[in-house]
Amino acid sequence: MQQDQQAPQRVPVRSSRRRFIFGGAAALGALVVGWGVLPPRQRLHASHPLPLSGDAVALNGWIALGADGSVMLAMPRSEMGQGIHTALPMLVAEELDVPLAAIRLVQAPIDKIYGNIAMLKDGLPFHPDDDGRLKAAASWMVGKVARELGLIITGGSSSVKDGWLPMREAGATARAMLLAAAAKQWQARAADCRTEQGFVIHADGRRLAYGALAHAAVTATPAEVVLKAPQDFKLIGRAQPRRDAAAKVNGSAIFGIDVRPEGMVYAAVRMAPVIGASVAKVEPSAVLKMPGVLQVVDFSAALPARTGAGAGVAVLARSYWQARQAALALPLEWQEGPGASLNSAAIYADMAARLDHEAGHTYYAQGDAEGALQQAGSAAGVKRITAEYRAPFLAHAAMEPINCTAQVRDGKVRLWVPTQSPGFAVQAAAKAAGVADDQVELVVTMLGGGFGRRLDVDMVAQVVAVAKQAGGVPVQMIWSREDDTGHDVYRPAALSRFQAALDGQGRVLGLVCKSASGSVSHQFLARNLGLPAGGPDKTTAEGEFDMQYEFPHQRISHVIVDSAVPLGYWRSVGHSHNAFFKESFIDELAHAAGQDGVSFRRGLLQRHPRHLAVLDAAVARAGAPAAGRAHGVALHQSFGTIVAQVAEVAIEEGQIRVYKVVCAIDCGIAVNPNIIAQQAESAVLFGLSAALYGAITIKDGKVEQSNFHDYPVLRMPQAPVVETLILPSAEHPEGMGEPATPPIAPAVANAVFKLTGKRLRSLPLTL
Repeated sequence: MQQDQQAPQRVPVRSSRRRFIFGGAAALGALVVGWGVLPPRQRLHASHPLPLSGDAVALNGWIALGADGSVMLAMPRSEMGQGIHTALPMLVAEELDVPLAAIRLVQAPIDKIYGNIAMLKDGLPFHPDDDGRLKAAASWMVGKVARELGLIITGGSSSVKDGWLPMREAGATARAMLLAAAAKQWQARAADCRTEQGFVIHADGRRLAYGALAHAAVTATPAEVVLKAPQDFKLIGRAQPRRDAAAKVNGSAIFGIDVRPEGMVYAAVRMAPVIGASVAKVEPSAVLKMPGVLQVVDFSAALPARTGAGAGVAVLARSYWQARQAALALPLEWQEGPGASLNSAAIYADMAARLDHEAGHTYYAQGDAEGALQQAGSAAGVKRITAEYRAPFLAHAAMEPINCTAQVRDGKVRLWVPTQSPGFAVQAAAKAAGVADDQVELVVTMLGGGFGRRLDVDMVAQVVAVAKQAGGVPVQMIWSREDDTGHDVYRPAALSRFQAALDGQGRVLGLVCKSASGSVSHQFLARNLGLPAGGPDKTTAEGEFDMQYEFPHQRISHVIVDSAVPLGYWRSVGHSHNAFFKESFIDELAHAAGQDGVSFRRGLLQRHPRHLAVLDAAVARAGAPAAGRAHGVALHQSFGTIVAQVAEVAIEEGQIRVYKVVCAIDCGIAVNPNIIAQQAESAVLFGLSAALYGAITIKDGKVEQSNFHDYPVLRMPQAPVVETLILPSAEHPEGMGEPATPPIAPAVANAVFKLTGKRLRSLPLTL
């Protein structure tokens, strides 16, 4: 957390053999045995003490209270621009009845109560409309598995969703303990007392500050703990300013690249340009006499297979510039393996061939889709529509390049890292250094963009392997933009084929969708947990199998094509491309039916009033497009949140120009509308960069792109106005970091069709 960036704390860890469902597919194994008769693990009291300071006392595993009334909150989620260091404290401040400004964040120890349960439960491959016993039983079991594993992960748009109950319960419990302590001191009934802005107030006007009650509250036993009803919320649902905004503006915020432990040296890397290559020969003597150069270290052995960080060496120097220049000058020879034959065209051809000959795994089926299509083939007045869509590999391109700082000395590791997965970072560091997990001290800094890239910890293993040979000094490793672009874990390339039949009235008789791509989850599990790949992976087909259009006959399946290219979680994962495929095809069907896209969608959502409301809100707010422009529409649900977008698009000098995007959202209870709007804007611009420009291509085993000149992102003059509408809701809060990314590509493509009559079925969108 911001207050403790420079002073690493010891993070206690208990090693365990881990088995879990991630992305909807994994064998639970022996971990499940016996759990059916055990109660779910509680999430209020930790096994490890909070890192307290001064006279503060812990009231539970989340909250500690100082004599001055300050509240320390254990923060297990990483701040990477999504505002959770504001939204999550709001949950506690609401239930504890303290000013938001009174809460100070401390880094949570690695303890099971902070594990992300919502993210793992969301990985179950069920359709959103499923409400049967199997789904309920699977959700219950995965929840128990998740509580036992306690994986501390920031991802899957799950931070607020996961924290909604445990963090409110922690605040409400602490508040009840303070009420009980005050009532005992006054020899009064707790029912005659209330709380307000950090005080307990008796009905007769007496009041005590929380700080004065802190020590007494530790042993107090409240009669009951009651969460506030939504109508009583004073903070939740009201826009609050970002708590981290000032530090980011004035430069005091500490990101990974800002860490400066005493005696630190810098490391620059040279990594194999060909996927899967190894170091054949290196001549350190050629650079050791260059200014500031200290050492050359081969880190290849520390890395698991198919990471972003390929085999290679690091050059240590007094400054990063010295290290970088020496790394570029270092004579290196590489041993190229089978990866040298990789090419984008061949990868797509392989996926196409697999779609031709393999059935794949069926994620959702209703009725008899194939039978409906066959019968329609001979019927008069029936139209048969087919289309194939394509999406490329994508890099994350976070503004803060990959970096990590480590010190290995006296059998211990000190680690400063911007990470989305602290537990994995600790394990990777311990393994690379050859020490026990509990000998790793960790500081999680702010992240200058995560987007899923920092769920992986290849950079941690890399720098610890280097620091182990650096004589005990801290080493800060920084990747260049070229390193980052060429050694990412990429969003998978994908192909998707659709078939549908329409009757004479424009009704869909049947729909079949089959897609192909690599599996992110298979690779992630192997890299980070050593689990063998196997089984279906929900992320490959999400956005297609879980659509809520009411087709009477449909079948959605996917073929996993093992990828030699390293794959990783990218913002909105499979939804990022499957929404483009699905929403583009829906528009194609609407056109074939002689209907506009909005009316056609409305006809398919008669049993989904929330989706209809979101769609109608976006269209109504968008109004009519300006002269020479067109509106494209897309509707998509991901991470529990429903988003409709209307993109206002023009064609200027042969280029696609997006002027405005209206984004309507139903994300359940809006904890902080201000942050939700910011997230929607961010997600739209992130998705638009990919829609218009994003493509990683492979030639002879090498990534062809290297920097923003050939992997461009949206620039400020190109950014559209984004208008966000948040629909009122009483439902449980859902994800918000990612759901506004998937609809933007199809919304733009559908607008382009109106302007040009040309269907764009491949990303990025080019005329």
